[in-house]
Formats: sequence, structure tokens, C-alpha cells
Amino acid sequence: MTFLPKPKLHHPDLPTNALGLTRRDYEGAISTLCAGCGHDSISAAIVRAVFELDLPPHRIAKLSGIGCSSKTPTYFLGAAHGFNSVHGRMPSVLTGANLANRDLIYLGVSGDGDSASIGLGQFAHAMRRGVNMVYIVENNGVYGLTKGQFSATSDKGAKSKKGVANTDSAIDLVGMALQLGATFVGRGFSGDKTQLVPLIKAALRHKGAAFIDCISPCVQFNNHVGSTKSFDYVREHNEAVNRLDFISGREEIVTEYEPGTVEVVAQHDGSLLKLRKLAADYDPHDRVSALGYLQSRTAAGEIVTGLLYVDPDAEDLHDHMGTVETPLNALTEAELCPGSAALEKLNAALR
Repeated sequence: MTFLPKPKLHHPDLPTNALGLTRRDYEGAISTLCAGCGHDSISAAIVRAVFELDLPPHRIAKLSGIGCSSKTPTYFLGAAHGFNSVHGRMPSVLTGANLANRDLIYLGVSGDGDSASIGLGQFAHAMRRGVNMVYIVENNGVYGLTKGQFSATSDKGAKSKKGVANTDSAIDLVGMALQLGATFVGRGFSGDKTQLVPLIKAALRHKGAAFIDCISPCVQFNNHVGSTKSFDYVREHNEAVNRLDFISGREEIVTEYEPGTVEVVAQHDGSLLKLRKLAADYDPHDRVSALGYLQSRTAAGEIVTGLLYVDPDAEDLHDHMGTVETPLNALTEAELCPGSAALEKLNAALR
């Protein structure tokens, strides 16, 4: 399927930031995700955050893995650097790029399948090493590209569109990020840009591993057994020359509620999300207290959103390794390969 690119022309009176750029200058290609997908809302939040921070698009490197979420970097920051890696391997590719050129701002976008299943080890090491990056997981609890199987973040007892119950315990990436040493940990909801945009802006300004788990409802799986309008029924009763899927459009799920309150959000499939927004007097500087609070609210069936933890004096991987200020990709051959004498000195120090 071919989509026309977005028009280059726009209204001359669109607001501009300090760089003279409009929000349109931070957009990407037209999204091919389902209408109403929460991932598109996250893309819009990223666009708004970078626009408001006056960041030059060419200073940003966006990386992803495989999945619906990993397609989204195509839909924002079209003028930024981009790399789409293999399934679950985005963190290691980003780590290498970060070590080679520390002058770029690194934004990794992943999904619950990409990060909590095949890429769980990659996620863990990026957090514990303190790679200077913003790591956003667009979390919908299903494998959207392969027809809605449970992902590792799907809650125990949750039912699929076919009525099958999930018997596995969920992996909480926020709790893992806290335990692994991430120095900025937050959770957002794709339908609450009032909270999500400032969260992304703060993460972009943070030095070190900044992790945001963003709950993002999937609108795809609404056809069911017994419906004569379902994909399976039409395929079985149609002599088709090809196989096409049509996903009916859905309204974007949005919400707005006060800090310290709980909001119950109905999903397209009838399930409910119980969101608790952190209170204004919550202290995000205590890692142990953050873990305890997260677990207590999880036991109450609530999903906590907001900035759970931040270390204002965080260090990153370059600080730990003692690398030079000049990006490695800007060093000369003589600086990168100092010669046999330096190698002999290093070897002697290891004996």
C-alpha cells in the first residue's frame, strides 16, 4: 500500500520555536498504524516535546527494534538520524552509537514484546550501564503485528479476544528499571498528553538512563468468533485473489484527571484501566520508596503514572568508562591507535 507524503507547504502563521521551526518540521511520514492507535498519540507527544525544547532535529538519533511500536520513529522527526535494528536489539545498537558519538541525543523506542521478551537482557544492561538515552516502551500488552498474542507485560488473568486467559505473571518494566539502576523512571498513558509531554521533556534533559513505560491501548483486535464481519469469516466465505485486512477506525482514547486521583479508563474491548496519577507532594528522589509505592498500588490493581524516580546527580556510561570529551568518531587515527609503546604499557599494567 502506498501513501502520499505529507505536504511540504503549511500555513505561514504557524507558531515557531526559538529555532524558527514549526511543529510540522518535527513530524515524519504519514502513519500506517490503525486509526486511533495509542502509539500515534505518543509520536505526537514526542513531536510536541522536542518542538517545545527547541532541539534541532539533526542532533537527535532515534532507534527502534521490531513491532508496531518500532515502526513509529518513521512517523516523527523525519530530519533526525534513524536506525531500525533487529528484534530486541535496539539497546545494544544505541549503546554503540552513543559511545561513538556522545554529542547526539539518543531516543530509543520499543514495545513490550521487543523489550520484555526477546530484548529483556538488552533492556536490563542498557539500564544498569547508565547509557545516556531516553528509552520509551509503548506498552499495549499484546503482539500487535502477529494478531494479538499475550506479551510478557500482559496481566495474569487477562483474556484475549478469543476468551483465553493469560496464566503467566506480568513483567513490570518500571519495577525492573528501578531495580537495575535507571536514574529516571516514569510511566505515562498515551491518552494523557498533559502528563506525557512534560515527562518526555524531562527525560530528554536528563543525563543517564531515562526510562518511560507508556501504556498504549491497541485498537486492532475487535473482530470476534461468530461475527459475519470478522476477518476470518470473510476469508472463509470469499474467493479472494489476495489477503487484505481492514481495521475499522476507532476514536482515540484520551483522559484528563488531577494529580493524586484515580481514573478508570474503558478500552475498546470493554476492559478497564485503573490509572493513579502521582500526587503533587510525591517525592521522586527515593528509589526504595518508589519501589514500595509501585508494588502497593499494583496490589490494589492500579497503574501508577508520573515521574516515579529521578537522580538529579546521575552519571552516564561515558563517566563510568572515563572516555574523552571529544566524540570517538571525531578522533584521529593517531589518537585512536596510539602505537605499540602504549599497547605494551597497557599489557604490562595487566600482568
